Amino acid sequence: MDDTGAVPGHHEQMRSDELREIQRPLKESYRETPEAALVVLRATGQLGEGVSCSIETGRQLVQAGLHRSTGGTGMQACSGDMLLQALVACAGVTLQAVATSLELDVRGGRLTAEADFDARGTLGVDREAPVGLQNVRLDFAIEGELTEPELEKLLALTERYCVVLQTLRSSPQVTASMRVA
Repeated sequence: MDDTGAVPGHHEQMRSDELREIQRPLKESYRETPEAALVVLRATGQLGEGVSCSIETGRQLVQAGLHRSTGGTGMQACSGDMLLQALVACAGVTLQAVATSLELDVRGGRLTAEADFDARGTLGVDREAPVGLQNVRLDFAIEGELTEPELEKLLALTERYCVVLQTLRSSPQVTASMRVA
């Protein structure tokens, strides 16, 4: 803690007016020129040793590999876990933006995402077993003084505006291609 009482590395919560001021010119631009809001997000990876793929996250390199249930060592990140981590990250940021915008008393909290995974599907052991995550569950444990109606509104708006959650729910068209580099 420094002289001001601030904890080093702990960021002050953004105020509603600050968030509005940051987003105002963006919203105006997108209303005037809707195509300006269309952005291509991109992730890249490099095939690595054994059964692995390294992903650039912007800040560090993450090496993904097989989950323990499919023969992995547990030393590399599992793609399914990374999908759930993306959901938690997006939902957390969205929740904070919504809470800030509505001036709700959210002082902290913990988000947990879980999903069921049947390794038989991806290993080809049982053709009837699903390949992929099933029954995704997202839980928010919020710290703050909120009424039940405020919690309900916060959840509804977080769900509505969370990009990863909405992407998972809408099952977008996904295409794949392969070529010799």
